[in-house]
Amino acid sequence: MSSDRISAFAAEEERRVLSLRPVLAPRHGSYGDHPHQVYDAWPAEDPDAPLVILLHGGYWRYDRMHLTPFAAYLAAQGFHTLLPGFRRSGGAGGYPETFDDVALLVDTLPAGRPYVLAGHCSGGHLALWCAARALLPPGSRWHTEALPDSVLALAPLTDLAATRRDRLSDDAALQLLGGEENFAERLPPVDPVTLLRLSGTTGVRTVLLHGEVDEEVPLSQFGDYAAVHRDLETVVLPGTGHYTLIEPGAPAAAAVAGTLRALSAGHPLPAPAALLAPAPAAGD
Repeated sequence: MSSDRISAFAAEEERRVLSLRPVLAPRHGSYGDHPHQVYDAWPAEDPDAPLVILLHGGYWRYDRMHLTPFAAYLAAQGFHTLLPGFRRSGGAGGYPETFDDVALLVDTLPAGRPYVLAGHCSGGHLALWCAARALLPPGSRWHTEALPDSVLALAPLTDLAATRRDRLSDDAALQLLGGEENFAERLPPVDPVTLLRLSGTTGVRTVLLHGEVDEEVPLSQFGDYAAVHRDLETVVLPGTGHYTLIEPGAPAAAAVAGTLRALSAGHPLPAPAALLAPAPAAGD
């Protein structure tokens, strides 16, 4: 958490969403040889439905099970949804393994298959990082010119130095990068804000969507990223916290699905009020 003191609203939101029962995916697969290099897949009924790759949050430490209800929800909304696992901090991952896995995952997608790369919280950090990989030096282990078609970062961590400064989730950023002794050296190639400071854009259509009353990730994280990304599109949902973005059936989750539809089709984004409005009944 960003603070030990949170409102009753935020505490209830967190409890409600994180206590949802996991949803078993109809399909599973692997994208590498390590036991954590696996994915769950929820195919949509339409074989031509847009593809969404969904990167889970949890401050790079926790597994993907809390996001399975939302992945299933997106499939019901008409998306092919892929929810990968990857090596995580505190176990087999951290720097560089977590980044190796996410890069490997997107690099093994079929060439020419359009997709939206989405991520929540620390998963949003990884999605923004993937969009910036062409900004890395050509000799970097993660450099590529094959980038996502678009990125949707949901309440993302964008600035690892600020994450460290604010000691978010018991020094999660320090753990990710291997402690104080490694932090400064390892930060530049994996920090979205740092990568964008010189270029000002990744060249990938990028939307940052967050709740107006998010108490988990400091709102300054979103402003810091917007300040260095000159063509960023930002959606702020009024009266919305951190976790209801991934709560199936909540207005905020419907807004996320609406944003994904616009990105998949290459359309302009609806206004936040339109995204939060209930969908019209059949026949209206």
